[in-house]
Amino acid sequence: MDFMSGVTGSHLFNVIMIPVQVIIVFMTFYYFILSMFGLFRRTEQKILTPEKSFALVVAAHNEEAVIGPLIDNLLNLEYPKELYDVFVVADNCTDKTALISKNAGALVHQRFNNEKRGKGYALEWMFHRLFKLERQYDAVIIFDADNLVNGTFLVEMNSKLCQGHQIVQCYLDSKNPYDTWVTNTFSITFWLSNRLLQLARYNTGFLNNVLGGTGMCISTKVLKDLGWGATSLTEDLEFTMKALICGIKTTWAHDAIVYDEKPLTFVQAWNQRKRWAQGQVDVAGRYFFPLIYKAFKERKLMYFDAAVHLFQPALVMIGTFFMFANLISGMQPYTQVFSAVMPWSGWQILSAIQLVYPITALALERLPWRAYAGLILYPIFIYSWIPIVFLGFINRKDKSWSHTKHTRSIKYDDVVREKKVSSN
Repeated sequence: MDFMSGVTGSHLFNVIMIPVQVIIVFMTFYYFILSMFGLFRRTEQKILTPEKSFALVVAAHNEEAVIGPLIDNLLNLEYPKELYDVFVVADNCTDKTALISKNAGALVHQRFNNEKRGKGYALEWMFHRLFKLERQYDAVIIFDADNLVNGTFLVEMNSKLCQGHQIVQCYLDSKNPYDTWVTNTFSITFWLSNRLLQLARYNTGFLNNVLGGTGMCISTKVLKDLGWGATSLTEDLEFTMKALICGIKTTWAHDAIVYDEKPLTFVQAWNQRKRWAQGQVDVAGRYFFPLIYKAFKERKLMYFDAAVHLFQPALVMIGTFFMFANLISGMQPYTQVFSAVMPWSGWQILSAIQLVYPITALALERLPWRAYAGLILYPIFIYSWIPIVFLGFINRKDKSWSHTKHTRSIKYDDVVREKKVSSN
C-alpha cells in the first residue's frame, strides 16, 4: 500500500514538475536567443526633413516641482516650432501645476473627475478634446511630467512616421541614476531592457516592441480608428496589445531619448512596481490567449512573442514554485527535464552568461563606470520582484491608482552636463 501510494505520489509530482521544467527551459532559451539580437545596432536610413506635426501631451497630477523644466525643454527642441504644440492635462491637481504650465508656454487643459482617476482616463479625456480642435496633428506623443527629452527627439519620431510606422516607443533613460542605490539599480533594469529586449526585438525586423509609459508616439489616425480605451494600471501595455491584436505594430526609436525620474527610495520603487505587476497580470488575463490564438492562426511570431512578454509574471511565480519545490526536503523524485535537454555544465555556462547581462547592456550602451556601482545591490532589486509579482497577482482586480511623487527638478542642460562629467 505504501509502495503504491509512493508510486502514485511520484507520478502526480511528475505531472506537475515536467511541465514546469519545460516552461522554464523554453523561456530561458527564448530570452537568451532574443537577447543576442541586442548585441548590435542595425543600419538605419533616416528621413531628416521635418514633415509631420505633433501634439505633445503631458499627463500631470500635482507636478508643480518638475513640470516647468519639462515644458521649457519641449518648447526648445530641434524641430520647427510651427509643427508642434505642447499640451498639459492637469488631472485633479490641487497645486500650481496648471498655472506653472501655462506661464511656461503650454496649452493647459484642466480635468476634475474623482471617479475615473489615473493617467489612462486623463489621456482619453485629453484625446477627445484634441480631436475637436480646429488644428489637427499627424501624431500624438505622450510624456510624464517628470521627464526631459533629447533635442532631436521629434526629428527621430518624424523619421519613423515618414517611414510608415504608426506607433513608436522611445529609449527610456534616467535623469537621476546616481541619486541613490535604488535609482541606480532601477536605471540598470531600464538600460538592460532598452538594449537586450527592445532593441533586440526591433533588430529582428518582425517582432513587436512594447510601449513604456512615456515617450510614446501614436499616429492620430490610429488613435481615432482604435480609440484609446487604455485605462488599466498599465495603460501603455494595454494599448500595445490592443493595437497589436488589430495588426498594428509598435516599433522602436533608439535615438529618441526620454530621461525619466526614478524613485528615490525602495518603498517608492516597490509601490510603483507593484502597480505595474497588477496591471500586467490584468492585461495578460485579457490578451494572452487571444494573442496565442492569433499567432497560430496567422503563423506570425510577433503575436507569440507578445504573449510571451505577458507571461512574465506567471514565469516568475512558476520559477519560484520550482525553486522552493527543490528546497523542500523529502520531496518525491521527479523526471529531470533540464539534464535531458543539456548537461548540467551547459546550464552552468548559460546561467553565468545571464548573470553578465546587465554588464553587457551597460558596456554596449557605453555608460560610465559609475553606473556599474549599482550592480552590487542589483540582485536585491531583481529578487524583490518575486513578492511584488505575487502581490500583483493577488491584487490584480484592484484598479486604484497610486501616484509616484516626483521631486527631482533639473533642467535638460543639467542632465547633459552630468552625463559629460560621468563619462570623463
